[in-house]
Amino acid sequence: MSRSLPLFMLRPDTHCGYWRYCVSCDPEVPRTGPRTLPLWSLREEVTVDAYADGELVLRWGGAAEAVRCADPVLREVLRRMTFGPVLLSNVDASLAHPAVRDPGTRPADASPVWSVLRRLSHLVVRSLGTDDEKGPLLSVFTLTRDTAFDPVRLPAAAPLSLSPFATLRSEAGALVVESILTPFRVVLHRPEAAWSARVLARPTSPATVLALPPAPATAADVLAYLAAAGMTDKG
Repeated sequence: MSRSLPLFMLRPDTHCGYWRYCVSCDPEVPRTGPRTLPLWSLREEVTVDAYADGELVLRWGGAAEAVRCADPVLREVLRRMTFGPVLLSNVDASLAHPAVRDPGTRPADASPVWSVLRRLSHLVVRSLGTDDEKGPLLSVFTLTRDTAFDPVRLPAAAPLSLSPFATLRSEAGALVVESILTPFRVVLHRPEAAWSARVLARPTSPATVLALPPAPATAADVLAYLAAAGMTDKG
């Protein structure tokens, strides 16, 4: 598995016997903690023009895409998404959904907003935020059009590891996870998210990860996002 120079300092760990990022002494990584939030935004280069007839035109680079929909909720959702990650339930309560859904439950799809956001997936960024206002833990960029990203809670005892096709590299102060087999690119913004990815260097289960003394409370949801993006293998 190819790896670039680690973004964060690695040191020997006494709990699992291999090298990893040490967060046990990092006050910014809570043992118990914040609630995760599903955040949505448009890529930084995307702008949205709204017209009186209900048409919306998204522009990026030299490209443009029209969305013909007079739904005021959709118009407001896309407008707010141009400013950065937004919790959709703050726009309309009917758009409330968990950051990670439980197995056996259906993904949110009742509103026409969902079908439009899926069609525009190549312009949409899905971020995992927290209610501690420290910024997103990670962001998932979809590289193809009309592609679903659906994080589902992982079985606590099922082992998983980082995919042998996944690569890690530093970029602009974050850790980027990519794989030639998936249409996604994951950017880990915060140390606790990077820790959750690095612990998958060998097969382990979500329950084992959460039992490690330095494990952040958000680790299970970070693992679910990595798995949904195709960056993990079953142990």
